[in-house]
Amino acid sequence: MKRATQEISVWVFIGLLMLGTVSFAQDTAGSQVKIGAGQKMKVAGLIVSRDADGFMLRNERGEDIAVKMNGSTAIKERKSNPFRGARTYDPAQLVRGLSVEVEGAGDGQGALSARTIKFTETEHKIASSVESRVNPVESRLVDTEGRLTRSEQNAQHLSGQVDELREISNAARGGAKAAQETADSAVAGVTTANERITSVDMATNARITSLDDYEVKSTTVVRFKVGSATLSDDAKAELDQLAQQAQAQRGYIIEVAGFASSDGNDAYNKVLSRRRADAVVQYLADNMVPLRRIVSPNGFGEKLPVADNTSRAGRQENRRVEVKILTSKGIAGGELQGTASNGK
Repeated sequence: MKRATQEISVWVFIGLLMLGTVSFAQDTAGSQVKIGAGQKMKVAGLIVSRDADGFMLRNERGEDIAVKMNGSTAIKERKSNPFRGARTYDPAQLVRGLSVEVEGAGDGQGALSARTIKFTETEHKIASSVESRVNPVESRLVDTEGRLTRSEQNAQHLSGQVDELREISNAARGGAKAAQETADSAVAGVTTANERITSVDMATNARITSLDDYEVKSTTVVRFKVGSATLSDDAKAELDQLAQQAQAQRGYIIEVAGFASSDGNDAYNKVLSRRRADAVVQYLADNMVPLRRIVSPNGFGEKLPVADNTSRAGRQENRRVEVKILTSKGIAGGELQGTASNGK
């Protein structure tokens, strides 16, 4: 259930980023809330846009709140571990799609002057991963929009030439037949140009739609000893092979999920399964797999067993990490992939 919720959150972030930044998309701004001067507030929501002084926050009711930052604004981690200090962050790390909690007061101009901004490390990893996937797509979409605009301008130019030729034909009655033939030829050119524009538009929309459609290319299962999160030599060899296979793909991401057998209590198994997943991520990162390609790992403890925990062999099967290579159908199969294959 937690895994499904996490995946839904990723796609919600992508939707908000795409709707808020693509230049030829519809206007998706929500109704903006004005904050009274000196009014103290604590709000939570997603960052949908950024500027030099702050950002626009959209809450769960779809309302937009302008948040302003200054030199005294504290940006730090909303942590759950009481045995270590909270991390601090720079304003540059407030990326679109990040879920934040803001405390402050109205600045007299309808905005919320932030005293503290908090978010979890997991939320930041997810938002950064989404931002790295969306930015290349935005650039390609803007380029495509420019090409379509130029094609439309050419079509309008040809259409204007047709009108001019028809006027000449009416004025020069003696050469009407020849002028009409020229005009008909120009009309045919306009029709062909319009058909090409329509074809490009349909193909582009189809590829954009399939950008968020991922398919599993392969699954590798790495197993561990009882109570251990250390990778064996066999596990490392399997991960080396997976890393080579992933880097040969276009538009890929890697999903890492850790599991444990029923040995030990639930809390211990939850932590152990996450340590196993982190060990796999660290090894992949050390072997030239960019972190932006790896979905934030998760540990499921002894949930979702693949074998019976009442037997020794079954428990051995359940002490595992599942590593999946997923590829975007839109990037891997269409011209929109551009130079994405070079950004491994």
